[in-house]
Amino acid sequence: MRWALVKVCLAVTAMVVVAFAVPLGMVVKELARDRAFSHAEREAAAVAPALSITTDRAQLERVVAAAGADAGMAVHLPATGGQAAFDLGHRRAVEEDIATVRKLGRASTTEVPGGFTLLQPVALSSGAVAVVEVFVPQGEVRHGVGMAWAVLAGVGAALIVGSVAVADRLGVRMVRPAQRLADGAHELGEGKLGARVPEEGPTELRLAAAAFNAMADQVIHLMANERELAADLSHRLRTPLTVLRLNAASLGEGPAAEQTRAAVAQLEREVDTIIRTARETRPQTAAAGPGAGCDAAEVVRQRMSFWSALAEDEGRKWRVAGADRPVRIPVARADLAAALDALLGNVFRHTPEGTAFAVDVHNGEDAVIMLVSDAGPGIPDPTAAMARGRGSGTDGSTGLGLDIVRRLAESTGGDVRIGSSVLGGTEIRIWIQLDGREPIRRGHRGVVRKRWGVAVR
Repeated sequence: MRWALVKVCLAVTAMVVVAFAVPLGMVVKELARDRAFSHAEREAAAVAPALSITTDRAQLERVVAAAGADAGMAVHLPATGGQAAFDLGHRRAVEEDIATVRKLGRASTTEVPGGFTLLQPVALSSGAVAVVEVFVPQGEVRHGVGMAWAVLAGVGAALIVGSVAVADRLGVRMVRPAQRLADGAHELGEGKLGARVPEEGPTELRLAAAAFNAMADQVIHLMANERELAADLSHRLRTPLTVLRLNAASLGEGPAAEQTRAAVAQLEREVDTIIRTARETRPQTAAAGPGAGCDAAEVVRQRMSFWSALAEDEGRKWRVAGADRPVRIPVARADLAAALDALLGNVFRHTPEGTAFAVDVHNGEDAVIMLVSDAGPGIPDPTAAMARGRGSGTDGSTGLGLDIVRRLAESTGGDVRIGSSVLGGTEIRIWIQLDGREPIRRGHRGVVRKRWGVAVR
């Protein structure tokens, strides 16, 4: 589109320049010619009064010299009153042209070597007709024409270059929004739901960009609803299954108890498969915008009120620290609740009954650290556990717990690490960045302790 517009503008401007410059150049040429011949007519008119009075050669020579054109002027006198015909000055016109002017009685111009001549008839007192010849050099006829044509050519070229530049800028103004719209549609097709298009350019493209952005917002809204539905499904299914599994474990021995536990385990595996499939097919969503997020302390208190009942049934001691004051984080409430349920569910699933656990929230200047620790046997291979957290799922684990937590932390620029807790078991540390700043240092634990002034292992 851009080059097509440039070509059209170039063609139109070139035609306009040719249509105006060529006639104007011809007019300039004719003006220069008329100016030269007008000057020659004035010179001839200066001699005419003397010819009407006298035909004396000496007097006419003085008149011609006084006119200042003796080198380019000639006077042709006919034979009258016994006086022979004679010529004053250098003749350039042929005799036939002089005779024709004398016969017709009107001025005429004729081309001669080196220029033109003006033949002006003058009536003598005797009734005969003399002819005054004024030579007009070729250079005088074309004086100033070359310069005028050069100026016209320069103006025409400047107009063409200017029109091409303006057309190119207009083309960019139209093409760039269209290209951004195409790139946005391509990104949206790849699942990058955060793609947006600036509403710039011509009216039509602005309307198209606004429609595209509205469509992308609607897609994100629909995907968010689906994600909320999936999270709700996780909470509604996984939590009752955990309770059911714990109750089934207390049934004792016997075929019915074994069948119940096997059915619960199979049902849990099926639910894990469904949730894993839903998470793997979920496209990338946009990051939380300004003002989005939740109070982490409130979510921790709310989820611990649920898990504390199960902990009491199994004789587990538990502790919550740092949740007594608001802690704002740029994470959706449902996402944080799902991550906490996943980690606490792992504690109940992979540690014996009576194992203590704790949840700590540390509010730093540019990040929030959440610790979920237990007094269980620990994780012998944290690297493999994190690999399962990326969705591989081995050893009877779906890998969804750490995957949920990892995605939540990485969406803010943070990360997740597995270490040893002060309780003697596993400690899951979650870094959540605030305000979209650069990720914090993930080095030695002492660095973290020094930055926030909290006892973080």
